[in-house]
Amino acid sequence: MAAVEVNLPTPLDATSSEPPPLFDGTTRLYTCYTCPFAQRVWITRNYKGLQDEIKLVPLNLGNRPAWYKEKVYPENKVPALEHNGKIIGESLDLIKYVDSNFGGPSLLPDDPAKREFAEELIAYTDTFNRTMFTSFKGDAVKEAGPAFDHLENALNKFDDGPFFLGQFSLADIAFAPFVERFQIFLSEGFKYDITAGRPKLAKWIEEINKIDAYKQTKTDPVELVEFYKARFLAQQ
Repeated sequence: MAAVEVNLPTPLDATSSEPPPLFDGTTRLYTCYTCPFAQRVWITRNYKGLQDEIKLVPLNLGNRPAWYKEKVYPENKVPALEHNGKIIGESLDLIKYVDSNFGGPSLLPDDPAKREFAEELIAYTDTFNRTMFTSFKGDAVKEAGPAFDHLENALNKFDDGPFFLGQFSLADIAFAPFVERFQIFLSEGFKYDITAGRPKLAKWIEEINKIDAYKQTKTDPVELVEFYKARFLAQQ
């Protein structure tokens, strides 16, 4: 894996009048440093050692530049990848695309059973996230518990490593940015420890935090808590 980047680019906003030179052969990942969906692709890029091949173009989503929607991605969301003269969006599609179309270590194993389980887990991420966000508006501890039990059970399927497929894979990347946020917010906002009674999940979190490709992409915990409190607890 390539060395961790020390100096990350400054996010572009509406005052950044000029876009980068689009479709000039450079591969660009349009991202936001605090967006969990974009974080999935950022982790994938880092883990595969593609820091020189895929250039980060961070955006300020609170004041995003007009040229992004007009000239790059009409959906006006991140992440988006500029590659081979086209723009590709949607984080779960993009992590698979980057893994399949670029060099570096593969993030899906050859084992058919593991690949099938990876697809099941990745398909579950939307349900997992919806459950979490809904729980924050109700009885968070009661409603969130079964979703984390689902992850704990999934981590019991393969015993050749601490990750969902044993070894680190796209399945882990799909969940990591969200578990990062939910763990912090449930602890700070609801005094709920998601790892209590879930040793596999506790180990998974411990091990994933040893991976440099992930660690660099993490958001300041204080910033996360304040954002989620303002979004979910302000009305309670």
